[in-house]
Amino acid sequence: MESLSPNIFVNDIGKTIAYYKMLGFAVVLSVPDNEPYNWAMMTNGNVSIMFQTFADLGKDLPDVKRVDGGSLILYIKLKGIRKFYESLKSQVEIIQDLHKTFYGATEFVIKDCNEYILTFAEDEAK
Repeated sequence: MESLSPNIFVNDIGKTIAYYKMLGFAVVLSVPDNEPYNWAMMTNGNVSIMFQTFADLGKDLPDVKRVDGGSLILYIKLKGIRKFYESLKSQVEIIQDLHKTFYGATEFVIKDCNEYILTFAEDEAK
């Protein structure tokens, strides 16, 4: 195996792109090339996330639940978590403030514009 890039289903990719740009992601590919999008891939460093509309799925994958949010947490490691947290805290829905975990990571948790849960973490030097 070489990589994992989640394909997250959303209702409004344009809104999602704007939100993830605020988190520092950039669009690297989209279908079509401009709005309204059916699919887009965004990256930030080594992290890639794909977004696809529920409508674009059609009948190809009927087992995919067509609701906002999900029963998964995207765990994103980064450097400079405290600065990142300070830059975002007034712009996002924080569901768990910056804290130190029992396993030594510094983390905070947000809910994105589609109700998906993102945990940002850093293994800070002691």
